[in-house]
Amino acid sequence: MLLGVGRHSLAKERRNPTVLLASVLAPAAVFLVVKGDASPLAEAADVEPVVEQAPMAAAEPAAPCCVEIVASPATAPDPALTVVPASASADPVSLVSASRWRVVSRTLPAGVAPERGLQVRTILTSRSISAVFPEISNIGGVRPDSLRWHPNGLALDVMIPNYTSQAGIALGNQIVAFVMANAERFGIQDAIWRGAYYTPGGGVRAGGYGHYDHVHITTTGGGYPSGDELYFR
Repeated sequence: MLLGVGRHSLAKERRNPTVLLASVLAPAAVFLVVKGDASPLAEAADVEPVVEQAPMAAAEPAAPCCVEIVASPATAPDPALTVVPASASADPVSLVSASRWRVVSRTLPAGVAPERGLQVRTILTSRSISAVFPEISNIGGVRPDSLRWHPNGLALDVMIPNYTSQAGIALGNQIVAFVMANAERFGIQDAIWRGAYYTPGGGVRAGGYGHYDHVHITTTGGGYPSGDELYFR
């Protein structure tokens, strides 16, 4: 009996609701604690910016902040030794040797007139006509004549191509106008073309002077060249 009573008493104690509830809830509490530790951390609160940026217009992209632009060191050769072509486009620039420059000189090269026996102002006149009027392919100079102008190197005969045509007549007129406009520099004494005799300052005498196929030009000479002269435009 005593043994039986003891068993029933122990069984009742084991069936005590308080003890049973505690035994059930304790593992659940542990589980909840572990479950809470394994969950992600809460999001941090927004941090105020150190520097407040001014609001941008909606249509404009935001400009990058705090960018410093520093010029890179020059890597090209010395500009004095290189050139850039004029036709350079947006393509990468090509450097060209300075020897490729075309030097434009104001000196006049020899023209189409034979210069042997001509005096310096006559040479200057003939070279200038050749430079300005490339249509002229024949200029006479020294030749025998009853008058002293050609034999002494003081006169030129500028032969006009197609001298009877309107273009030929206009070309002769232009040459006369050119030498008269530069009469002081060329040392012009006179010119004869299509029967008219021209002198510096606008003097013209018409009739009976001939010279329909060429413009005759007389200079004041200036002496014979030594060979070291330079003739300029």
